[in-house]
Amino acid sequence: MTHPGALLQKLPDKLAPLASELASIFSSNGGRLLLVGGTVRDLLLGKPPAELDAEVSGLELNVVADLLAPAFRAEQVGKSFGVLKVKGKPIEISLPRTETKSGKGHKGFSVEIAPHMPFEEASARRDFTVNAMGLDPMNGELIDPHGGRKDLENGTLRHVGPAFAEDPLRVMRGMQFVARFELAPTTETIELCRSISIEGLPPERLFGEWKKLILKGRKPSAGLNFLKDVEWLEYFPELEALVGCEQDPEWHPEGDVWVHTLHCMDAFAKKRTGDEWEDLVVGLAVLCHDLGKPSTTHRAEDGRLRSPKHEPEGEEPTRAFLARLTNQTDLIEQVVPLVRRHLAPRVFHNDKAGDGAIRRLARQVKRIDRLVRVAEADLAGRPPRKDEFPEGPWL
Repeated sequence: MTHPGALLQKLPDKLAPLASELASIFSSNGGRLLLVGGTVRDLLLGKPPAELDAEVSGLELNVVADLLAPAFRAEQVGKSFGVLKVKGKPIEISLPRTETKSGKGHKGFSVEIAPHMPFEEASARRDFTVNAMGLDPMNGELIDPHGGRKDLENGTLRHVGPAFAEDPLRVMRGMQFVARFELAPTTETIELCRSISIEGLPPERLFGEWKKLILKGRKPSAGLNFLKDVEWLEYFPELEALVGCEQDPEWHPEGDVWVHTLHCMDAFAKKRTGDEWEDLVVGLAVLCHDLGKPSTTHRAEDGRLRSPKHEPEGEEPTRAFLARLTNQTDLIEQVVPLVRRHLAPRVFHNDKAGDGAIRRLARQVKRIDRLVRVAEADLAGRPPRKDEFPEGPWL
């Protein structure tokens, strides 16, 4: 982990002068700019941030805007939240604020800008300790009132305080943070998350966190298990049904369908392409590929567990799950065919299917390379078995 004194040196060339210039402008007028949130966390992890999150204290919002005006074009984002976006620059500037719970869900807050609030107090409203640090671009001082650096070093995900429970989206943020940074949540954080209801969270906010899990998670299985541990799978019943759904141990020595899906997601994450749309389609298909098993699994006359027709039976729960997250019809229609035909690559290879059959399959699933990726992740999700995948290059 990067030493605090060297953090500023880790800022990318396009960001370091910007941070220094803005900090100097506000400092010379009685204010103070701190880099905050994910910017500081990523610097400590040795990851160059793509943009800057900053907080300015000691100055009223209109003064901050006026000081920016000569050299920058700033746009206010929601007057009550005290947030400024600097056009054409990778930085977002906020002011300290107080938040009082006034209703349900993610937006049920009364917000009041508090420009003179000390950082130690302002940071107490943040979600996790690893996101509640400040870095002064003027002198490199790391301000860490909640022990975020130590938690990051120890691989710990810990909520800052009781205000965490006021925003249910933070549970979903916990899911993707666990997956992205391989952090272990504390017992206290798990218990607090269990007490929080998903009520009032709009689908688009949920989907944003699922996207980060799928597109950025180094270990998606950890994030999914976090949802299970905090008892939030009940809000995603199609996934919850996978837990305890048994499989034939000869073909699936890893365990039940839930465990299999976790292994598949980790296998997918290791082979992301970097194309966000393609990775999202394939990742969602991998997540949903066996949603048809709970309704089809039974013990046959020979005593073996079988799940006949679980591919087509997976369409309905896949649509139901995705409808909880997004109204992007095009995305759903790209994912569903991959779920319906995820076994086809192996079947076609074993049957030595002809070109015509393969072309028909390609039309059904939109892109054959997506189906190959789903099938490969499915096959990789059966440890300790290590099966060859000849159908990939064959298709």
